[in-house]
Amino acid sequence: LEPLHRFLRRKPDLCAMLFQVTSVALGYHMAMPTGRTAVASRGLEPLMMAGRTPLMAGNWKMNTDLSAAVALAKDVAASAAKASDVDVAVCVPFPFLIPVKEALAGSAVAVGAQDCHWEEAGAYTGATSTKMLKSVGTDYVLAGHSERRAVFGDSDEDTNKKVLKILGEGLKCILCIGELKEERETGETFNVCDVQLTKGLKGVSAEMMKNVVIAYEPVWAIGTGLTATPEVAQETHAYIRSWFVDNYSKDIADNVIIQYGGSVNPKNVDDLMKCADIDGALVGGASLQADGFDRIINFEK
Repeated sequence: LEPLHRFLRRKPDLCAMLFQVTSVALGYHMAMPTGRTAVASRGLEPLMMAGRTPLMAGNWKMNTDLSAAVALAKDVAASAAKASDVDVAVCVPFPFLIPVKEALAGSAVAVGAQDCHWEEAGAYTGATSTKMLKSVGTDYVLAGHSERRAVFGDSDEDTNKKVLKILGEGLKCILCIGELKEERETGETFNVCDVQLTKGLKGVSAEMMKNVVIAYEPVWAIGTGLTATPEVAQETHAYIRSWFVDNYSKDIADNVIIQYGGSVNPKNVDDLMKCADIDGALVGGASLQADGFDRIINFEK
């Protein structure tokens, strides 16, 4: 039964339909099951279950210049100083890592890089190693962002090499996963997440997981203005957490930070953050606006 159990957990809509059809056939109401079989169908629950501290991370992508980056960093530091029970980070372009780190000195805001190469050193023109990133004070490194996958051709295997190198360097990794629009429409969301998690975290031990953050970013919602509803986002986040129960342990599942990314903005952040399994956000465009990111960092609790 275990293969069927796993399949149905990845297909909540099919699971719900089967229960509805069975109920009608038997002539009585049949409630949806509880527990891990129905974990992806849970509703909204109290914030910060299991004591997880949300992480709000801005991904500046290929934006800003030096003066704008420093000014924005100072604004973020001021916003973070007002916030409670939330961690904050900014993932900045390579040229601005040092000046942004300096601008954030004395604040609680962490600095992240947007990518890295998995080799230690050598003839890799244009590449940046984790050793370089660590030497300039980087805290987090993104791996597997959809734009790296789609635009630059990063495979799951490439992403895994980066994840292992980031963790091996003693840095924290934000592993990005998420489905395309057509994959969402054909009901493949959970399968896509399963593959990307399985391949992306290959060789990552339970001990190493303390330095891993998962960012679920439905590709169809990145930079499009479209956002998954809180219910849709929660459904997928709950599946991801159940994946960690199956593949690691309940303790790791309870403690892993799972961010949502995909056109997060000041208007939708409060509803998203009410979801039981959403532990923060990886924010693109809205993180470039000081006022907007301030509102996201200081979401309603």
